[in-house]
Amino acid sequence: MSTNYFKDFSKVAYRFGTEKMPTTFQNISLYVEVLDLVKNAESTYQYYHILDNERPDQLSFKLYDTPEYYWTFILMNDNIREQGWPLSNNKILEKAIEDHPDKIITTRSVLTDKLKINQTIIGNTSGATATIAHRNLNLGQLGLHNVVGEFLPNEIIASTDGAVSIEQAIVHSYEDEYLSAHHYEDADGNYTDIDPTVGSGIYAEVTHLDHYIRINDSLKIIKVIKPESILEITRAFSDALRS
Repeated sequence: MSTNYFKDFSKVAYRFGTEKMPTTFQNISLYVEVLDLVKNAESTYQYYHILDNERPDQLSFKLYDTPEYYWTFILMNDNIREQGWPLSNNKILEKAIEDHPDKIITTRSVLTDKLKINQTIIGNTSGATATIAHRNLNLGQLGLHNVVGEFLPNEIIASTDGAVSIEQAIVHSYEDEYLSAHHYEDADGNYTDIDPTVGSGIYAEVTHLDHYIRINDSLKIIKVIKPESILEITRAFSDALRS
């Protein structure tokens, strides 16, 4: 089936992966019941694990000896259609860093009534300084901008903005935001709350990068139409679309 198959589809602006500018692309949401039936018929599809850096047209050529059936992967897999094609390992790292570019101080000190957003802090031992950009009280985290120097574990940080009483906390850890905790999980992989003044205890830390990798990996196992069925199914799809 030629890519001319799409000539009758209307076009929409679609953003692929992490692209900032949309691309004009055929509106492939105009699919019909044929592929819905295929998705639920085990005799017509098989599972495939997308390789790192593998594009839809490359996979189509690998399976069907032509790049022209790339569109079936999108229609066969709701998560791909909704979230986009999985990124390469390098790209997922770049995205995690881009989305979470700050530094994070994690503390066991109570933050409820001190060290607020836009305050400037200094490390009593390191002399490092930073501005508090955001806070996560559930995890005991301070997100930092304008960092000068490196904060040290176990040092005292204090506000320097002329507050009547100096506000202090003790650094438990200092790291890149993308490598800091996104959440914690129990042994069964369920999200769980922690007491930030005590720490995670038996619960496992999942970083922002870990979280991105998990989501990306979940997109790599997809349903593909079996090679021996591709012609019959795409022809039926085309006929149904024109009817």
